[in-house]
Amino acid sequence: MDFNDTPEESLFRAEARDFLNAHAQLKNDSEPRDETETDYLARAKAWQKLKYENGWACLNWPKEYGGRDATAMQLIIWNQEESRYDVPTAPFAIGLGMCGPTILTHGTPEQKQRWIPKLISGEEIWCQLFSEPGAGSDLAGLRTRAERDGDGWVINGQKIWTSGAHYSDFGMILTRTDPNVAKHDGLTMFFLDMKSPGIEIRPIKQANGQSGFNEVFFNDVRIPDAQRLGAVGDGWKVSLTTLMNERLAVGGASGAGWTDFLEAAREIPGADGAPVIKDQALREKLADWYVQAEGLKHTRNRTMTALSRGQTPGPESSIGKIVSANAMHELASNAIDMLDQYGIINDPALAPLHGAFHSSFMFAPGLRIAGGTDEILRNIIAERVLGLPGDIRVDKDVAFKDVPTGR
Repeated sequence: MDFNDTPEESLFRAEARDFLNAHAQLKNDSEPRDETETDYLARAKAWQKLKYENGWACLNWPKEYGGRDATAMQLIIWNQEESRYDVPTAPFAIGLGMCGPTILTHGTPEQKQRWIPKLISGEEIWCQLFSEPGAGSDLAGLRTRAERDGDGWVINGQKIWTSGAHYSDFGMILTRTDPNVAKHDGLTMFFLDMKSPGIEIRPIKQANGQSGFNEVFFNDVRIPDAQRLGAVGDGWKVSLTTLMNERLAVGGASGAGWTDFLEAAREIPGADGAPVIKDQALREKLADWYVQAEGLKHTRNRTMTALSRGQTPGPESSIGKIVSANAMHELASNAIDMLDQYGIINDPALAPLHGAFHSSFMFAPGLRIAGGTDEILRNIIAERVLGLPGDIRVDKDVAFKDVPTGR
């Protein structure tokens, strides 16, 4: 495994840095921003448009839709460089990381021509409407239904934990179109305008005081058949493309890491007045987190090596989220304990590292659910990486309408 850039990759990295240096600030050089969600969205759209106009948006997407036909390694290099700068990218993570690739894979030429350019340019934001109150880990158990009505469809049901639904322009939705076949066979994927009549969006108040998640209700929402992705009944096949891209998109945890903890431990005094870094038990934890971080780094390097060879990364990419999400929660919890009485302060203007530890502590439990729960990902690794027997499924060949519900 060669960790060095090739000469061509070095030139590309330098080109990316030149653009970023000219238009953005490094994270360490920028002050925390006090801005509303509306201001943040406007800034995110402006940044995405700037990248699009200069050829830095969705690098590996086709040129005909606004991409650059770049290699997988060039995309990785860009993401590495962009992550060092204080730029707003979160509102487009789902649309560009999950919805766009699904449209590119399963959409018609007309759908690609209409929707992809506006996705890349930042003109339109998308969300993903998958999870339901009774169908999260078992996504194929969803009950939101789409019924034929002439040359269109009528959608009724509920989705939950939909990130960004309240500010999204469009959404990709998985529905049940045939309850008379097995649950994986009766699904169909659509996309719709989030301002359509009959859609009600209710933000969910989170523990950190924010409302990034939403529950979304659909009451006789009518859409044309032209907004179907893939064939009727092929929804599970289409959704696997979305989920595969989702695993890559949420595979790594961001937030305060072990190096941030180390720096704080060098400055914070313990009970005896000496820096807490002198505590042997704490040093052992730091060593464990370092080993985990190095293991994740080299696991990602394997993925990068596969991409550089034109290969498709396998299910082992699920390892990243399991380890990083749990490490984030453990590290943040220990950091708040280390701050002692100051750990109750979560105001970014007063707390160490602008409250990054507190933010990670609140975010980590959600990350252990998003993109596949720990339990689901462990099953994937057990079955598809280690080759262990799959779970017994008693509903495998049962029509969905006949599956017991416990009611």
